[in-house]
Amino acid sequence: MSVQSFLINQYAKWKMKDVPAAQREQMVGLVSKDPQLFKKISEEIERRKKGGESEMKAAMEVMKKYRVELGTLMQQK
Repeated sequence: MSVQSFLINQYAKWKMKDVPAAQREQMVGLVSKDPQLFKKISEEIERRKKGGESEMKAAMEVMKKYRVELGTLMQQK
């Protein structure tokens, strides 16, 4: 396991402690495949929140914007 994977795993355990383990592992796998995409998504959500949008609305809109890239990641083995 690389250092980056380890850090992502530890962050996920801490940040998503209420998420079931299987879903958490799936998310960690996706983030590990393309950490830059998730960094971009996270930054965009934060910008929208600072602009006054709710976190849920910001996340939904940004996820819609990146749905093709996310779908491609989910199909990779």
